[in-house]
Amino acid sequence: MCSAGDKTGMSSQAMIATLATILCIFFVFTILCIFWFLWEFKKMMSRNYHLPPGLRGLPLVGYLPFLRKNLHQSFNKLARIYGPIYKLKIGNKQCVIISSPSLVKVAVGDHDITFANRNPTVAALAFSYGGNDIAFAPYGPEWRMLRKIFAREMLSNSILDASYTLRRNEVKKCIRDMYGKVGTAINVSEIAFSTVINMITSMFWGGTIEGEKRTNLGAEFRAAAMQLTVILGKPNVSDFFPTLARFDIEGVEREMKKVSLWIGRIFESVIEQRKKLGSVKQEGPREFRGKDFMQFLLDFREQGTGKSISLAQIKAMLMDIVIGGTDTTSTMVEWAMTEMILHPEVMRKSQEELTTVVGVNNTVEEFHISKLEYLNAVVKEALRLHPAAPLLLPRCPTPSCNVGGYTIPKGTKVFLNVWTMHRDPEFWDNPYEFRPERFLGDGIKLDYHGNSHHYLPFGVRRRICAGLHVDACVGFIVAFVRVEITEWNRARFFRKFWCCFGEISTFMCDSNA
Repeated sequence: MCSAGDKTGMSSQAMIATLATILCIFFVFTILCIFWFLWEFKKMMSRNYHLPPGLRGLPLVGYLPFLRKNLHQSFNKLARIYGPIYKLKIGNKQCVIISSPSLVKVAVGDHDITFANRNPTVAALAFSYGGNDIAFAPYGPEWRMLRKIFAREMLSNSILDASYTLRRNEVKKCIRDMYGKVGTAINVSEIAFSTVINMITSMFWGGTIEGEKRTNLGAEFRAAAMQLTVILGKPNVSDFFPTLARFDIEGVEREMKKVSLWIGRIFESVIEQRKKLGSVKQEGPREFRGKDFMQFLLDFREQGTGKSISLAQIKAMLMDIVIGGTDTTSTMVEWAMTEMILHPEVMRKSQEELTTVVGVNNTVEEFHISKLEYLNAVVKEALRLHPAAPLLLPRCPTPSCNVGGYTIPKGTKVFLNVWTMHRDPEFWDNPYEFRPERFLGDGIKLDYHGNSHHYLPFGVRRRICAGLHVDACVGFIVAFVRVEITEWNRARFFRKFWCCFGEISTFMCDSNA
């Protein structure tokens, strides 16, 4: 048996051993940190970089532990300290944040081709079939071909006009559903998402699939698309530490591939259905007799003129429409609706314009859109204060370049903080105030095409949102549907829906801080 003294001695030895282990770990960690700092300093000096100001952050993790959920707000606070352009380490990824319209003009204007590449996340690469889409494909001949097909052919006036009836039917369905739910609480975000996804699927295969099969396929597609958007919004450690990407520690890549396969199977079933129909060959892509995007892409692929597109590229392009259309448009509609409810005068002016331009008992049609100047200004102002992508999609310079006297090294992840630029008091009077009138008169020249670098809701230059015409058009339709429904019984609407908008309004107050 051990005496009390022996037990005390053994306990002391264990404590000494534990302390020694801790000291060894601390010593090794300190040595690693010193070597890391020396390596970073040597790398910077050897390249003779004049990097933007900013924080180096902690070893290994950089500034990652200090960032809030809403990155654009964290970046905005740092911009007040370090200026309109600064560097930041997030994980082991070097980032540069630009928050000035003049510097954005230099970056994506003077160095347009240099900044024409993206820095896609692991999830983005998974759902785009390895960057086979327009949003994340590397800048080059393949990307230019896809962009041309999408922007000049798929979204040409003739094709959009051909699918007009499909979109109009979805708007009517939304109106009927909304009137049927008057007097009950509803989730506006859910309705916006559902309506937009129905419009998109009708343009995808409205001329191919009909009846109950189309309804069932649409329901399955909505479920998959909702799951896909949730996964895209998840933070992923692999994006901050690229060396860990192969291990997929959080399983984001596996989840995204699973959902992408699910959506891919839906696309393939529609393609097979279209082939079984044995539709008559068209003379060219502009004919679009089938009246849906799927038929157009298949016909374009079969023509064999120039460089053809692969099945993976077709599915990736359709994925772009799903993500870009649903997220951007439903977010815009939700915020526009929220602002109109919070500002009764804006609601009144919108309704008066609808009565003047459209009439009391008439249905709003797409050709009315260009005439609804005030409602258009409401949408623009909603996008100014609440852009769907506050940081847009990050850019990545191919060679190192100079912006504002600072060097941005090749491969840096560059964020354009449009959330901050849309609140810049140098360009906007009372920037935190919701005032659609700023987009009337001389302000009507501010459009969605990125011509004014202090207003970039859809991006700018070569990488501007390829489907912005569809986003703005479809979102506009849903927005004015909400206006008509709301004005029909505004007091009841306000009481019933306030619970749905309470969280949003709280966020708005916080975002003004």
